Amino acid sequence: MSAMKTIRACNDFVIKFANVNGSGSASANELFARAIMNMGVPVAPRNIFPSNIQGMPTWYEMRVSADGWLGRRGGCDLMVAMNPQTWDRDIAELASGGYLVYDSTKTLPRSRFREDITVLGVPLTEICNREYTDPRQRQLFKNIMYVGALTALLDMDLTVVEKLIADQYRGKDKLIGANVNALKLGYDYAKASHSCPIGLRIERSDGVGDRIFINGNDACGLGAVYGGATVAAWYPITPSTSVIEAFSGYCRKFRTDPDNGKARYAVVQAEDELASIGMVIGAAWNGARAFTATSGPGISLMQEFFGLAYFAEVPVVVFNVQRGGPSTGMPTRTQQSDLIACAYASHGDTRHVLLFPQDPYECFTFGAQAFDLADRLQTPVFVLLDLDIGMNDRLCQPFDWDDQRRYDRGKVMSAEELEAGKNFGRYLDVDGDGIAYRTIPGTHPSKGAFFSRGTTRNAYAKYSEAGTDYIYNMERLRRKFETAKTFLPAPVLQRAAQPARFGAIYYGSTSPAMAEASALLATQGLHVDTLRVRSFPFADEVIDFIYAHDGVFVVEQNESGQLRMLLINEGEVDPKRLLRVLHYDGTPITASFISGKIAEALALRKVKATSLAEPLMTPTRKKVAS
Repeated sequence: MSAMKTIRACNDFVIKFANVNGSGSASANELFARAIMNMGVPVAPRNIFPSNIQGMPTWYEMRVSADGWLGRRGGCDLMVAMNPQTWDRDIAELASGGYLVYDSTKTLPRSRFREDITVLGVPLTEICNREYTDPRQRQLFKNIMYVGALTALLDMDLTVVEKLIADQYRGKDKLIGANVNALKLGYDYAKASHSCPIGLRIERSDGVGDRIFINGNDACGLGAVYGGATVAAWYPITPSTSVIEAFSGYCRKFRTDPDNGKARYAVVQAEDELASIGMVIGAAWNGARAFTATSGPGISLMQEFFGLAYFAEVPVVVFNVQRGGPSTGMPTRTQQSDLIACAYASHGDTRHVLLFPQDPYECFTFGAQAFDLADRLQTPVFVLLDLDIGMNDRLCQPFDWDDQRRYDRGKVMSAEELEAGKNFGRYLDVDGDGIAYRTIPGTHPSKGAFFSRGTTRNAYAKYSEAGTDYIYNMERLRRKFETAKTFLPAPVLQRAAQPARFGAIYYGSTSPAMAEASALLATQGLHVDTLRVRSFPFADEVIDFIYAHDGVFVVEQNESGQLRMLLINEGEVDPKRLLRVLHYDGTPITASFISGKIAEALALRKVKATSLAEPLMTPTRKKVAS
């Protein structure tokens, strides 16, 4: 063992905790992640939890990256193995030369370990049984104790962890003292029994800066408040439930009348997803900014109501926190699997506006913007994130808000305009942009729109089955869809260091891995331009990007290549131009996966690194008449 080559790294490694669900480990693991960040070192944690009851295995993976990479790296350099059920699997996952921390109260035979790792035993159960009598305390403080041991093993500042505990239990001195005592028990044991630090170390840095640490679901909830939402109707479903919980919490703080304590908002837990979207449409029709939060199965159930909102042109917002499919699928695993389901939701010729946030900052900004877009365009707007963004805390830039900003309610006619006799047709295209004027019910006692229908009608909302009226309405909706492009978040282009013949398109939660993958490819002399798509319908720049390259890799987390399908269908792109890079095992995509697939595809095309810098001779995009 003494001659074994061990991993040595400072501020650049992966720690993984193997725990039992319901043991209270999650808060201890997050405490440890925050301690590293408070030492100025960027951390990207991910909670890997089961879709079942207490007592089942759960993992918490934490990437420490001095360079600030926030994507999942894959692999593990230090394993904290606290679950006997998954012992063999956890030990196998450790990289050669890695480190194993485990509860050594019970002696294990040498055969249960590997010869190429460093084993660091801490008798956590023995110490807890000696120090505490309450069974629950023994379990909870065992978690804090291994945090203390890690603090010593990684040469971290113990006072940083102590301060976090004091902040967490402010006003509860007994809990502060008890937790700090457990922390020191683990710290002192590691110091006395092991050579500290080990080959992995945390050193103070300034890599975090002013960034905040928050998950996407909380950010969406706050964005909805800032976006002016006053009504939410929902049915609980993993992994979107915490969007509503966050919204409710922020509303209690910001939407409660300070004089009488009454709520100036409504949050309704409906009997099912169908009822929830129906309530949202009803509230929005009556002038409220309303939304629901759901996941793939909820999207499936809401299809017909989406058609009603689309054709009646009711502004609603839907937060879809995507998960593994199909059907109930893998509810605690991440995928980007609902693009097609949302883009063309419902029967008939429907096309919906989609937003693709990449991190909690954009969850907040897009979450707020979605309500302006829904009102301006008078249509459903889907904000598509996924479990990786939604439920995992992530570093991002601080949220900002312009206090001078005013809500864009779109084309809403006032009582004065109606009284003056201004021509009003609920579905009349006055300006040529496909967007008609609307009224809020009750604006005028006898004029304006008081009800609508999802079936066919003419421009004045009168029932009609005439083919000409139907064609007029569908062509107007097509114009509105084109108009939507001018209001949506633009794609983000990143040029390679050298002229590149190939490009890559990506979106949402693949962003941190794609950024790192580009850097990895560049070290191999493979230069690829990248374009992050942030919305649908696609801006013209997206299709232009495709035609500016010999080939474009489309990176996404689903099996069928749904973004690629949309690009082919909506942009009328030759499918051969779009090369699939698909990841769909339920874990977040990694930079090594992306760069490996791209490098492999380029090699098959006999593209050498040096040739990627040659001048481009590619066909230009041809405009296709509609």
